[in-house]
Amino acid sequence: MIYQTIKYTQKKNICKITINRPEVRNALNSLVVNELYDAFSKAEKDENIRLVILSGEGKSFCAGADLKWLGEVADFSYEQNYDESYKLVKLLYLIHDLSKPVIARVNGSAVGGGVGLMLVSDIIIADDESLFGISEVSIGIVPAAIVPFILNRIGETKAREYLITGERINAKTAQEIGLINYAVKRELLDKKVNTTVDLILGNGPNALRIVKSMINIIKKSGNEEHLDYIAQTIAELRISLEGQEGMRAFLSKTKPSWAIK
Repeated sequence: MIYQTIKYTQKKNICKITINRPEVRNALNSLVVNELYDAFSKAEKDENIRLVILSGEGKSFCAGADLKWLGEVADFSYEQNYDESYKLVKLLYLIHDLSKPVIARVNGSAVGGGVGLMLVSDIIIADDESLFGISEVSIGIVPAAIVPFILNRIGETKAREYLITGERINAKTAQEIGLINYAVKRELLDKKVNTTVDLILGNGPNALRIVKSMINIIKKSGNEEHLDYIAQTIAELRISLEGQEGMRAFLSKTKPSWAIK
């Protein structure tokens, strides 16, 4: 597929997906959503890819909904709006449930759906001058697609505050409340991303896939339901080829074959 609104590049085991609409601060429309869905599906299926970096071209990560697109959907029927919304929700859950780690390289401000895209990533590293907005209530709508992810990230107390007031969140506050993992100076953004990439690529690919799945399963289940699942997972990993190699490498103070330097 030839993409019109995003860039998809691969270098060795790393895939980088970049929203490429800097002239509108990488705002979302139907085509962007469709192309992102295709790109993340492609990355999921590619066995050579071990990690995905999501970013935006230029000085912004993602400005949320494109104003032209917003004008169009305002005139859509209920059915048309349902279909458009469903596509965005599917995209967010695809990224959230991706079996490979996803790093959001937030190179500037994010608003609405842009906040959603970073929140469904595993690790969020942002420019310390970024601002984050979930202020849809100011125009009479609600960021419904991203509310579950905001609650998971920052908890009910702060989620209620920012969803109800619509107040913009600066990078320092975002890090303090757990909305993002790190706020770093823009000139150090790539260095921090690369350091994190190196840490992840030193880990077992299968173990990473399972730990991501485990987090999601445990989050959705009660204590009694996940006790057996946890015990089974530990046992299966310990006798797996990857687990055996990793433990032996640790004991012999060597590097396992899957640790990329």
